[in-house]
Amino acid sequence: MSTYKLFLLRHGEGAWNKENRFCSWVDQKLSEDGVKEAQDCGKLLKEQGYKFDIVFTSILSRSIQTAWLVLEAMGQEWVPVVKAWRLNERHYGALIGLNRAEMALQHGEEKVKLWRRSYAITPPPIDESHPYFLEIYNDRRYTTCDVPKEKLPRAESLKEVLERLLPYWESTVVPEIRKGRTVLISAHGNSCRALLKHLEGISDEDIANVTLPTGIPVLVELDENLRPVKPQQLLGDQAKIQAAIKKVEDQGKAKPLT
Repeated sequence: MSTYKLFLLRHGEGAWNKENRFCSWVDQKLSEDGVKEAQDCGKLLKEQGYKFDIVFTSILSRSIQTAWLVLEAMGQEWVPVVKAWRLNERHYGALIGLNRAEMALQHGEEKVKLWRRSYAITPPPIDESHPYFLEIYNDRRYTTCDVPKEKLPRAESLKEVLERLLPYWESTVVPEIRKGRTVLISAHGNSCRALLKHLEGISDEDIANVTLPTGIPVLVELDENLRPVKPQQLLGDQAKIQAAIKKVEDQGKAKPLT
């Protein structure tokens, strides 16, 4: 029997999700479809009777905007929202801004899948010649982090995402869960995947096949030791969820350029 309920949510679709580009630390708002996904997620959670006590997000707008829309749809706008860079999306380094399907055409689908989904492979780092370098590192939000700006990542594997996320999980999120509070983490595909790997003990190999679609809430039921009592549950219409998973998996497949 579960003692605690934790909800993980990959933000609604962003503009660059729609364009199939590596978004990463570039700040993007939700697309029109992404706004609807977040609102529908909130309606579903309200219909199922869930109530949140605290919400954690990254410091990227799409994560925060998703949390706001979910809470608004649930009639729970007053619930505290806590933001931290340690829940940011994985830093894709020099790949930021590139189109996944075009890369698959150039480098092969397996190489792109390794860059996107593997556990320990870090993509090439971003440098000052990159078109989005200054947009990221001159952003005032990164002066609020608990590490100096020059110590922030320039590229990350999923393993490195987990390494920067875990201290925050242990110091800030876990104490709230242990108080019996129902927690929502509104974050990103890779920060949520990294946390699922930690909680469920997913192997380095199997994590490559864990796909989280945008705007679909994931319920993780935990025992008193914060170990899952059953597999993660993706909530909602299961046929739609499977179609959404396939859509994410197809993003790294080569498409002929027209």
